Amino acid sequence: MANKVAIVMGSRSDWPTMSEAATILDTLGVSYHAEVVSAHRTPDKMFRFAEHAAEKGYKAIIAGAGGAAHLPGMIAAKTTLPVLGVPVQSKALNGQDSLLSIVQMPRGVAVGTLAIGGAGAFNAGLMAAQILATSDADLTRRITDWRNQQTQTVLDNPDPRGQ
Repeated sequence: MANKVAIVMGSRSDWPTMSEAATILDTLGVSYHAEVVSAHRTPDKMFRFAEHAAEKGYKAIIAGAGGAAHLPGMIAAKTTLPVLGVPVQSKALNGQDSLLSIVQMPRGVAVGTLAIGGAGAFNAGLMAAQILATSDADLTRRITDWRNQQTQTVLDNPDPRGQ
């Protein structure tokens, strides 16, 4: 199966956060490719990646970055594919700097921005799967089954004390 989703991040230290996107994509049976593509340390690589992502068969890009967090916006500026930005929690401002950097895109350069940290990465993976599911009935079924399982887990365990 061809890689349908790209998961990119500014550095290897972002992987603990971005692996959450991989987790849900694995669960839903969506193929992906993960790679470090730094906006600041490897800008030429980042531009080549973004410019050729559609040719490589990607249907969505999940881009995680911390601090200045330019990666999602710069990739979105160079591709027509949907880009889902994940603010990686930073030490300095607890990820708020990352969030503001990713969410404040100029008109005409769209980045779908998710929550700070692992929950945002997980939801970016889920959203990428939902984008793909618009043209994949089998994936739609897997997402529906997964959601039903989430609902049933809550219904089967209504006691917050676990009793």
